[in-house]
Amino acid sequence: MTSTDTRPRPGGGHREHAAEPLSTAERDRLERAFTVPRARFLLGVPVALAILYWSAVGAQFDVAKLGEGAANMAEFLARMFPPSWDKLDVIVDQLVETLQMAIVGTALGAVLSLFMAFGAASNIAPRWVYYPCRWTMNVIRSLPDLVFALMFVSAVGLGPFAGILAMTIGSVGSIGKVFAEAMEAVDTGPVTAMQSVGASKRQIVQYGILPQAGPLLVSYTLLLFEGNVRGATILGMVGAGGIGLELTTAMKMYDYGHLSAIVICIIVLVTVIDQISAVIRRKIT
Repeated sequence: MTSTDTRPRPGGGHREHAAEPLSTAERDRLERAFTVPRARFLLGVPVALAILYWSAVGAQFDVAKLGEGAANMAEFLARMFPPSWDKLDVIVDQLVETLQMAIVGTALGAVLSLFMAFGAASNIAPRWVYYPCRWTMNVIRSLPDLVFALMFVSAVGLGPFAGILAMTIGSVGSIGKVFAEAMEAVDTGPVTAMQSVGASKRQIVQYGILPQAGPLLVSYTLLLFEGNVRGATILGMVGAGGIGLELTTAMKMYDYGHLSAIVICIIVLVTVIDQISAVIRRKIT
């Protein structure tokens, strides 16, 4: 199939230019919608299934037991209705505190993660900086946020400040790695061009890497914020502030109506944040 260029000539008329036809091999490659799996792929499928079966047995995954417990689950959900709104003011206060914790924790975590990402990006940092930064993030990522929350609760006492510190440190391990990978995935063309004209490392990062990685960094930060809102709910269960403490108290007191109201409010808050984040993502992409 050929195409013609009918752009006007400077002196009038049109100029026709036939594009080069595709070769048979190239045409076949473009039109091929499905390829036959390779031998190593066919070998990998039974290996993956064997690993999945081994994991399910070791983890005592039992579909039959889930079916037997469905009645208990239905009974638990039935107790949660109708929700009780007698303590709505308390729920709102705790949700506002949870949101405040997530905002501060995300801001601090994103800034620290960005600095850590500069050291963990192979196209920016030297090897003697790259590996320690990567190892540090691996250590942080291997520990759950609840461990950090318990540590900071023992250090600064009960309250949201301990939760903010836990979210900040936890963010470095998770989002710092993603930031670094976003910087490593930028187009090397502008970077190479800047290096060829003698640009400094700071100029390369500022004008060659950050502008390309910027939309992804913002998107990942919004994702971190959404995760921190949900994470703050869990951290409250160990006394690190937020709605989690009220949620735990309602469960221990078997106050199912209050528990249902808390869960509904959390769902509404997370949904609103998710919609706002989606709008921001569409604006920056």
